[in-house]
Amino acid sequence: MTDIQKASQEAVEAARQGEQFALILAAVQAAQMAQQAPPPYPQPVPAQSGQAAKWVGIGIGGSIFLVAFALSAVAVAISAVCLTICVLVLRQVWQDIRKGGK
Repeated sequence: MTDIQKASQEAVEAARQGEQFALILAAVQAAQMAQQAPPPYPQPVPAQSGQAAKWVGIGIGGSIFLVAFALSAVAVAISAVCLTICVLVLRQVWQDIRKGGK
């Protein structure tokens, strides 16, 4: 038998022993788990009331906030238009005064 064949045979034997060791270890762990007391039953979680009401309140509050923001944006736009018209009228009046004075 050559050295390569001998090494191959020893590697196969080591693999078998490793598999046997893993099986023995799994059997020991299973026996230990079987001896332990069964875990207690989980306690039921009490129903949480008010979850839907919370989200409805958040939705209503958010909607009111967005409507208020939209109205303030409209108010700013109206103010800008009024200011522009006022500036244009005053500019025209100023030009009329300057033409009339000459």
